[in-house]
Amino acid sequence: MNEQLNTFIQVAESGSFSKAAEKLFISPTAVMKQINSLEKHVGVPLLIRTNHGVELTEAGKSFNKDAAFFLQYFQEAVLRIRQAAQGNQHVIRVGTSMLNPCKVLLDLWNEISDQYPQFKIKIVHFEDDAYTLPTTYRSIGKYFDFIVGPYLIEDWKDYFSVLELGSYRFSFAVSRNHRLASKITLSVKDLYGEKLAVVKGGKSAVIDGIRDFLIRNHPKIKIKDVPRLYDIDVFNRCEQSDTVLLTLDAWSDIHPSLVTIPSDLDFTAPYGLLYPLNPTETVSQFLEIIKEMQTE
Repeated sequence: MNEQLNTFIQVAESGSFSKAAEKLFISPTAVMKQINSLEKHVGVPLLIRTNHGVELTEAGKSFNKDAAFFLQYFQEAVLRIRQAAQGNQHVIRVGTSMLNPCKVLLDLWNEISDQYPQFKIKIVHFEDDAYTLPTTYRSIGKYFDFIVGPYLIEDWKDYFSVLELGSYRFSFAVSRNHRLASKITLSVKDLYGEKLAVVKGGKSAVIDGIRDFLIRNHPKIKIKDVPRLYDIDVFNRCEQSDTVLLTLDAWSDIHPSLVTIPSDLDFTAPYGLLYPLNPTETVSQFLEIIKEMQTE
């Protein structure tokens, strides 16, 4: 099943048996056999064969959304089996993305990693997409043991626990061509007459507090509510529209054409290690080590 899933993903991406065969270093005939076997197993056609290549059926499109997760889950299961066989080796899976980089945790761990050789770190990439991020965070414990980042939305506490490591300050990001781009710091009054994008996806008490504060005390700022979560597209849209973005100082390097400038807003957002509500023994042991570092 592992090979069949991998083959299906390659065929779906390339739209061709022969192109998928080139990527997999096997023959087109072998690719077709694996796809035929997969379709027989699931009981429905996944691909439409044409003279110009292959296309996904509606069932294939649905299956394609989950195939990568199936494959990763299978690989993780194999990894756990091997860990059990090795006995004393424990792999900690750390999620990473542009907005949630794992460097904070790795910097902590690298200070003491030689004292705990039984733990190995595996980096697992995920996308900063506003539409898939809720699912990503709900999958903590399935595909990741930890994600490092801010926790702005209180409702997510039903899906994971948090070990707080510190806090980020709120800043303003502007295009490098914006009239405010040369400022060293920005006061709220500097934004009078400007459009300010405020991300309101989900429920965030701290962001709602900032928004209410600005509306009540600084009505000359034009608040532009963004009905989604922070993702790369939000940064792109603000740069293209010359809109000021309410952001965090930790995201100063996200977009090369945006300048992130410290603000005089007296608001912060906590950040830390996001981990499963019911962590495994291995994750709990790793967590206790990090907690001990904080108390030293």
